Amino acid sequence: MQQLASSENSAKKLHSSQESTGAVQLRIKSANSPHDRHSQSKSMILSDNLKVIEPVIKEGLLLKAKIADGGKKLRKNWASSWIVLTGRKIEFYKESKQSAAANLKPGSKPESVDLCGAHIEWTKEKSSKKNVFQITTVTGNEFLFQSDIEFIIAEWFNAIKNAIEKLPKEISAVSKNKDFKIPRSSSSELLSNFEAESKEPKPENRRSLIFRLNYSISDTTDKKQVKSRLKKFINRRPSFKTLQEKGLIKDQVFGSCLHRVCEYNGSTVPEFVKTCITAVEKRGLDVDGIYRVSGNLATIQKLRFVVNHEEKLNLDDSQWEDIHVVTGALKMFFRELPEPLFPYCFFEQFVEAIKIQDNNNRVNSIKGLVQKLPRPNYDTMKILFSHLKKIAAKENKNLMSPQSLGIVFGPTLLRPEKETGSMAVYMLYQNQIVELMLSEYTKIFGSEED
Repeated sequence: MQQLASSENSAKKLHSSQESTGAVQLRIKSANSPHDRHSQSKSMILSDNLKVIEPVIKEGLLLKAKIADGGKKLRKNWASSWIVLTGRKIEFYKESKQSAAANLKPGSKPESVDLCGAHIEWTKEKSSKKNVFQITTVTGNEFLFQSDIEFIIAEWFNAIKNAIEKLPKEISAVSKNKDFKIPRSSSSELLSNFEAESKEPKPENRRSLIFRLNYSISDTTDKKQVKSRLKKFINRRPSFKTLQEKGLIKDQVFGSCLHRVCEYNGSTVPEFVKTCITAVEKRGLDVDGIYRVSGNLATIQKLRFVVNHEEKLNLDDSQWEDIHVVTGALKMFFRELPEPLFPYCFFEQFVEAIKIQDNNNRVNSIKGLVQKLPRPNYDTMKILFSHLKKIAAKENKNLMSPQSLGIVFGPTLLRPEKETGSMAVYMLYQNQIVELMLSEYTKIFGSEED
């Protein structure tokens, strides 16, 4: 009778526990004793999802960043977080666990990481910070943890690693199977269902788990294959020079070699240079500060684009009405030549010539060097200096003397191939060479009709 009463009381307690907490408390008999009073008890709280209450192993403050969610890469965003490690998971709080628990809304849960089947390793590639380790879960989530204090981060690494290694397979399997639910039934049925689900996960979940475990391996393999194919493509593609020779890419006017632009125009002087000189002589000879005053850079760049991509150029168009835009574009053309109008190999010779004290010898030396220049360089130089000579002739109106033009065009038309510490001295010689060639134009180039 006493045993019957005890059973009824137990049933009532179990029923009331189910109604008040929505949970079931199990007593699992030990195999060594058939009696309830000698049985070994284990308590678990079972609700809609299996939940094992475990003590806190370690907690503290670390920097945390989530870099992947279900295999999808996320932007790395470091944030300080209160980390709580239990036997099977890590929970994240913005503050200490006690304070955070008090502030949590009813029914809400802190962010957590399931350690069942997770992998932990030190990493240097994922962050520029020091003392960083990474945890990768079976669901494809990736987290980074960091601390500037080495012994603290080392303790955390060892604690989490030990927790992962100690996780039993039964709990791990249940945690991976998200569809696993505990029905509210008798104790024996609950226990048998738990064992069956633990030993034999559903086929679709097993396939999903295999895919997740192989995700990182296949992802790395795909990256290597893409990288290999990209290298082969780059090695096989034709060079820029080859495409130019085949006529697939049109040579641009700005930034191209002088002789190549002349070949494209079928002349020894670039058409763009002739067009600009004609426009300046038509409406800019009397303009104050011509070639010294800068035009609007945005408009100059627009003109540069038009010259590079269109066949015909009309500088009489209203958008180029500012003559300083035209002069600015002409100076930019000479400045962007890969090799200046005075070739590199002639630079030192021109500098030595300008140092000659006797004026006649100096002029003859400069003339001899000019006549040795390649045909495109000589013809372009002749037409340019003839134009600048006309500018200097209007000095009383435009205030541009041969000396002023030398200061503007000296560094643009000739410069050394390698810059040295004596650039200030070279600049003085550059200005003097241009000034001399303007003053002695007829002696150096002959008459303008030649």
